[in-house]
Amino acid sequence: MDEKKEILDEIFELLNTRSFVKLRAVLEGMNPADIAAVLDTLDEKEMPLVYRILPKDLASDVFAYMDSDKKELLIRSFSDFELKEVIDDLFLDDTVDMIEEMPANVVARVLQAADPAVRKQINELLKYPEDSAGGIMTVEYVSLKKDLTVAEAFRKIRREGIDKETVYTCYVTENRKLIGTVSVKELLIADDDRIVSDIMETNVISIDAYEDKEIVAQTFSKYDVLALPVVDKDGRLVGIVTVDDAMDVMEDEATEDIEKMAAMTPNDRPYLKTGVFSIWLKRIPWLLLLMVSATFTGSIISSFESALTAFPALVAFIPMLMDTGGNAGGQSSVTIIRGMAVGEIRMRDVLRVVWKEARVAVLCGLALTAAGFLKILLVDNALMHSGVTYPEMAVVCITLAVTVFCAKLVGCTLPILAKRLGLDPAVMASPFITTIIDAVSLVVYFTVATHILSI
Repeated sequence: MDEKKEILDEIFELLNTRSFVKLRAVLEGMNPADIAAVLDTLDEKEMPLVYRILPKDLASDVFAYMDSDKKELLIRSFSDFELKEVIDDLFLDDTVDMIEEMPANVVARVLQAADPAVRKQINELLKYPEDSAGGIMTVEYVSLKKDLTVAEAFRKIRREGIDKETVYTCYVTENRKLIGTVSVKELLIADDDRIVSDIMETNVISIDAYEDKEIVAQTFSKYDVLALPVVDKDGRLVGIVTVDDAMDVMEDEATEDIEKMAAMTPNDRPYLKTGVFSIWLKRIPWLLLLMVSATFTGSIISSFESALTAFPALVAFIPMLMDTGGNAGGQSSVTIIRGMAVGEIRMRDVLRVVWKEARVAVLCGLALTAAGFLKILLVDNALMHSGVTYPEMAVVCITLAVTVFCAKLVGCTLPILAKRLGLDPAVMASPFITTIIDAVSLVVYFTVATHILSI
């Protein structure tokens, strides 16, 4: 951390003194992602100036890592020639990602600056949905013919590889159809006169161009590959998804699930760059829904007003019962949502999930009931002299056990039900389930009290 701070201080000092030759030398020794982070901290006047100091090849790499707002600022400051240089040096998938984030007038200028062939490829990629495999793939890969020798394959890789996003895995095609893959490692250890078809892997793991990008990320995780070929409905190779894009998808999906589990509409902009009004719009619908649904809790309490009047000690245990039930349901829901997200739990596993959670609920219920009984006995009665009677203790303990059991079952089944209905399981996370369990716990509590205490 100290070394990075020293480098940043040196960069700002050189910038302030306008020592651009020394500044260029410092920046050339840095990673493109780190340079992009530095540029993101500069103001609108200094950032384009520092960017223009960078060597051409390094500048393109840095541009790909920059924040979308900074990219837009740079594009507006570029001449047509500068913009064309950047577009020509960017990988196509990075160009498409940039275009999807830009306003229409900037997009028009970018497309106008691109070569006709590049523009055609960009338009081909843009036809795929943004959240599909085609939307995140690149068409810059090395394609080989099956009858090439190893020596001929290497000549082609050297000739074309400089413009490709990855050359480690090469794709063997016949009439554009994917028939195999071969890695550079396999080519290196093979004799020069061997034929590609003799060493290629024919059991190819590929994914459909219209498959959801979350499935793409799961496929990467399952098979531990560095790149995944993308094919159309006829099995023709249309592009590849590289592992860096898959990691971005994993991060985006995790962020989206976290926001949904916290009862917020997902936001695709960084928090500090999102306006207060926009954040309000994302949060208020869920808060209103949860507030309205919580009115059922108030109605239940009102309907059992006579029980609370006759046994006021019962009121003190309502928060404990509601919180415990909500926490128990939240544990189950988060576990199931995570299992479904990584492909561990499927619709057909619903009975196994319910059976397992039911057994867990029994164990948790027994442990919490015992702890609750001791708490009432030692803390409420012995220390606080609350005078809770044994029948009232029984009401609390029975309610605790039943509430935990119901909460676990609700928590594990609602996400699966949501998936079955075509909804995102993350919607059925803690806030939503807690509201349901609050109502359930009160109904159970007052029903048990009615029977045991003869209210």
